[in-house]
Parts: sequence; structure tokens; C-alpha cells
Amino acid sequence: MAKPNFQFQKKQKELERKKKNEEKQQRKLAARNSASSDENREEAPAGEETA
Repeated sequence: MAKPNFQFQKKQKELERKKKNEEKQQRKLAARNSASSDENREEAPAGEETA
């Protein structure tokens, strides 16, 4: 009977973990960018003009 290749399984698990963390970072950056753009909109309302 063949032995399981634990190093291959470990490498695959590490790659999956890295991919998941990168996706999480991208979601965080997108959330920060959208939050900062929302703040910019609130600071200068469109209906008011400065003289």
C-alpha cells in the first residue's frame, strides 16, 4: 500500500491559507476605500455652494 504524501498535503493547505488571507486583505482594503470615499461625500454636500 502507498504512503500518503503529507508534505504535498501540507503545501496545499499552506497555499489555501495564503490565498484566503490575501482575499481577506483585499476585502478590508475595499471596505476602507469605500468608507473613506463616503466620508469625502459627507464633508462637501452637493447642494451647497461656497462663495
